[in-house]
Amino acid sequence: MVIKNSTDLEKMRIAGRLASEVLDFIAVHVKPGVTTGELDRLCHDYITEVQKAVPAPLNYAPSGYKPFPKSICTSVNHQVCHGIPGDRVLRNGDIVNLDITVIKDGYHGDTSRMFVVGEGSVQARRLCEITFECMWLGIQAVKPGAHLGDIGHAIQRHAESNGFSVVREFCGHGIGTKFHEEPQVLHYGRPGTLEELSAGMIFTIEPMINAGRREIRELADGWTIVTKDHSLSAQWEHTVLVTEGGFEVLTQSAGTPAAPGLQH
Repeated sequence: MVIKNSTDLEKMRIAGRLASEVLDFIAVHVKPGVTTGELDRLCHDYITEVQKAVPAPLNYAPSGYKPFPKSICTSVNHQVCHGIPGDRVLRNGDIVNLDITVIKDGYHGDTSRMFVVGEGSVQARRLCEITFECMWLGIQAVKPGAHLGDIGHAIQRHAESNGFSVVREFCGHGIGTKFHEEPQVLHYGRPGTLEELSAGMIFTIEPMINAGRREIRELADGWTIVTKDHSLSAQWEHTVLVTEGGFEVLTQSAGTPAAPGLQH
């Protein structure tokens, strides 16, 4: 696991803030009638022309995958993650996750938010809210001497106690000059298990929570993941630094939703 130095931290704070600012910028465009492809185009232009940064997903090709063809991920309704932007028109009541990763000066900032398009059902809004709380409960478990299992346990307990399920095949990850580094940050687990956290580690916490069962499947495009039972899925993501006294969220900006009032 990579322990970041002060130069790394400075660059990661900038990359994290920029990623969050893309979400601030795009938020007003997420409304009925817009296509996911249009959201991608707007974000791509903002990242490349305004921020002078690089959209990390574009042509990203981990082993065994064909290159991702777009600059952001747009996962709608029962799509869990890695949805490819295209001709799909967002409709009133849809929920969509926009996942943004930018590279600035060689460092990655990675964050995502849920958006409810128009009205949204009670269940859809509740799923988004509980998933947001799951992410924050995971973040609040971060401090030196804690374990990765503590993060996963906090997330799993909250999701399942509210009648939802946690996707297990995807997890948070270390991040820095590489998009994905060690450690893997599971969103389920037992307290006191897995790696111990120490100051200087940076990783994402990005729980994917389903309204129905946790099983998933991959679509024929080789990227998009959906719930097997077609139930709604939600995800929120922040990039987090372990500090001497606890944690610092690196992916914050003027429009970042405030942490919920949760008890540990």
